[in-house]
Parts: sequence; structure tokens; C-alpha cells
Amino acid sequence: MTFKPTNPLGVPVWSHHGIVCTGEAYTKVVKLTFARGARIPDPSRLFNSSLEGNTRRAIDIHEGEKVDARAFKALVKAAVARNGPPAKKRVR
Repeated sequence: MTFKPTNPLGVPVWSHHGIVCTGEAYTKVVKLTFARGARIPDPSRLFNSSLEGNTRRAIDIHEGEKVDARAFKALVKAAVARNGPPAKKRVR
């Protein structure tokens, strides 16, 4: 978990060969921010926040809102695939 001044309890981070997604809970919304979201296909248009940047994209989930589980799973898989395998070290 990472810590920052605006959230001293920490921010959950999901990773696989790099950051896939972070999650933050606010008063009216839970925000899931995908580190490389701008490069991930989103045919179901789950991304609804942070759309103006060149790197990240986020999903804001409001209380009572339902998220398409199949589309979300596909988005997470695409984010993991985008990170790819770790770089191989050269043997000298």
C-alpha cells in the first residue's frame, strides 16, 4: 500500500509487473485509476473519469451503481497484458 498526505491510511495498489490499478474511497465515490488506462481498449466505456490525460484513466463508481462485471474483468486483463512480462536481465 502506498501513502500520501491526502490519504494517510494508504491507497490500495494492484500490480503485476508494474501498477495496474489504484483504488481510493471518497465520500460519494470509489475511484479506480488505471495507470496506463489511456492505452487500454475500453469498448464498454467503463472509464468515466480522468479522460483528458495521456496516461491514466479512471472509473468512478457511485453508491448503488452497478458495474458490468464482464467488461470490468476484460479491462483488468487488458491492463495486466499492457504491463507485460518483466524485462529479462542480460547475462554477461
